[in-house]
Amino acid sequence: MNEKELPESLRGDNISEETKSLISSLSCNKDFLGKIYNYQGCWYYPNTLQGVLNFQKGFKPQETDIIIASFPKSGNTWLKALTIALFERLNNTSSSDALHPLQSDNPHGLAPFLETILYLNSSTPDVTKFPSPRLFSTHMPLHTLQEPFKDSSPCKIVYVGVGYFGPIWEHILSYWRGSLEDTKHVLFMRYEEMKSKPAAQVKRLAEFLGCPFTEEEEDQGCVDKILELCSLRNLSGLEINKTGKASNNMHPSIFFRKGEVGDFKNHLTPEMENKIDMIVEEKYKGSGLKF
Repeated sequence: MNEKELPESLRGDNISEETKSLISSLSCNKDFLGKIYNYQGCWYYPNTLQGVLNFQKGFKPQETDIIIASFPKSGNTWLKALTIALFERLNNTSSSDALHPLQSDNPHGLAPFLETILYLNSSTPDVTKFPSPRLFSTHMPLHTLQEPFKDSSPCKIVYVGVGYFGPIWEHILSYWRGSLEDTKHVLFMRYEEMKSKPAAQVKRLAEFLGCPFTEEEEDQGCVDKILELCSLRNLSGLEINKTGKASNNMHPSIFFRKGEVGDFKNHLTPEMENKIDMIVEEKYKGSGLKF
């Protein structure tokens, strides 16, 4: 694939001289799309690294900010939709109302990625259009994300982790440890639990975000309505997600896969599964984290 055909965040054509100098000192590797560089323990394409550096330099957090975090393809779209719906209900907007944000925009447009969208080309993007609470998202590990928080009050961070294979241990563990050290500002959610006990997990999310369900809302089926609105089946079937474009010019459909727990059984042999289970157990040993 020609580099110009890639989303801008996956390219290497828009980096500053300062970033070029930094890159020359970083560990380098290559994947099927191009060169990647290790910065603060995470691998980035050059333009994405520029976005990370812009974010660390220019982001001014507010106490009311909410950041949805995850490793790629780990439930970020679903968690964004749930968070948006939780706050939108406070505006008394019906989930079936044509004016509901999720009916007219992709979740990634409503809670854009910090490093690959908002700060990709500038350390001072215009964020005045975002009403409070501002919703953002990221794939950065926690220590990289928190760098701009050193001199200001931290915002709320919700992380969704998935128990699956890959060199992602420190990314997941950074948020797991953060959630143990700062329960007020970091919430760690397991995708597997969100799938098996969705109502309980949505109520847990609402409680953490400071917008718990009232008894009346629960009696009226508000939790179930939000879960139905935000189901992958419903979201992927909305016209905006079938014909529109996400803010990175990708087709929205790429954000909706199966969303099933255990789909790896269709791709891995029992021997491969057992080997991965042993690796996962070893990597998380002593952390208290289990999937």
